[in-house]
Amino acid sequence: MTSSAQHRLSLVIPMYNEQDNVLPMLERVHEVLGHYPMPWEVLLVNDGSSDGTLAMMREGQAKYGEHVRVVELRRNFGQTAAMQAGIDLARGDVIATLDGDLQNDPIDIPRMVNRLLDEDLDLVAGWRKNRQDAVIMRKIPSRIANKLIRRITGVQLHDYGCSLKVFRAEVVKNVRLYGEMHRFIPAWLATYTAPNRIAEEVVQHHPRTRGVSKYGISRTFRVIIDLLVVYFFMRFSARPGHFFGMVGLGLGGLGGLIMAYMVLLKLLGEDIGTRPLFFTGILLILVGVQMLTTGVVAEMLSRVYFESQERKSYIVRNKDAVPATDDEAWCEPPPA
Repeated sequence: MTSSAQHRLSLVIPMYNEQDNVLPMLERVHEVLGHYPMPWEVLLVNDGSSDGTLAMMREGQAKYGEHVRVVELRRNFGQTAAMQAGIDLARGDVIATLDGDLQNDPIDIPRMVNRLLDEDLDLVAGWRKNRQDAVIMRKIPSRIANKLIRRITGVQLHDYGCSLKVFRAEVVKNVRLYGEMHRFIPAWLATYTAPNRIAEEVVQHHPRTRGVSKYGISRTFRVIIDLLVVYFFMRFSARPGHFFGMVGLGLGGLGGLIMAYMVLLKLLGEDIGTRPLFFTGILLILVGVQMLTTGVVAEMLSRVYFESQERKSYIVRNKDAVPATDDEAWCEPPPA
């Protein structure tokens, strides 16, 4: 069942070295959406796979039809760039993203679309409440990361790492993803829409049965670094001078207090020329001035950033990823 609101649905599935999962994934998608009452398409994004993933995608396209669109990136740009490529090329009013390893189940998509449209939301994020992954290598780091992300961003979701999400296209297309920022999409989206238009839905999660996981414990450290970037952009992207200014004023003020204390000691007849505190005060004042001037430069750069033409984080090789007209290559609903 899905909402009666008119819409077109695009499924974005990035894949990297998932040759054994391509055809089973397409089979499952068509099993679930075979009687979907609205037009839909699926975009398979090959993120520079070195195995037979692309060949399997082409085979699946030949088997199921032109509504299965294959997007071939020139090299391995990473999951975030592959997801951004699919979102950019998607033509639906509603966009769903999910991993290509069959751990996310497409059966949850119609229910999530229904909630997105009926409750007038901009994002419904999946929550893998019963996650089927290794406890030490995946679950525990994920719980720590999710708690930290919630605290820093203020967006209260249980599972930021779940790739199964359903978006309103007009909103998600305003978000640009770089690096490994796909897990922070809800946080980025919160800069474009109200938090009460973001919800989560419990979804199924299956153990991986084919292929090899591309993630390890090292991802936790990358999450922390990315989180610092998200925190900065959420609060200071349009006013970086405030961030550097606060740091500069704080350091400069502390240096000023130290130097005032040194002047007082000098007036009392004490020698301050060899005191470490004297040099510390000078250093803090210099660093404070440097941070203030950095803030001015950052303000200038932010204006260039917002006014310049946006650059994409990927390069698409095949031009047939985009149909000639917007009305082509859709899987139409069956006749009543």
